[in-house]
Amino acid sequence: MPRFVSAADANRQFSELLGQAAKGETVIITRRGDPVAQLVPFGRPPADESRDAAWGRLLATLEKGLSLGGAPGDRDGLYER
Repeated sequence: MPRFVSAADANRQFSELLGQAAKGETVIITRRGDPVAQLVPFGRPPADESRDAAWGRLLATLEKGLSLGGAPGDRDGLYER
């Protein structure tokens, strides 16, 4: 879950916020309560719980398999005529 910080607090706590971002946390900077900037770890996309949940569902579906209504096939069947 991202942390929300006002612009004034971000100015006062900049070093601390950089340290948190380096550890993987996302910081949303607000002005008068409205989000205006995002501080995220370099080289990594920001953490997103809904995206992580979607990846979990996708991987579970791939492991289970998905029936497309056809006959089951295997690798050797691709080359048979």
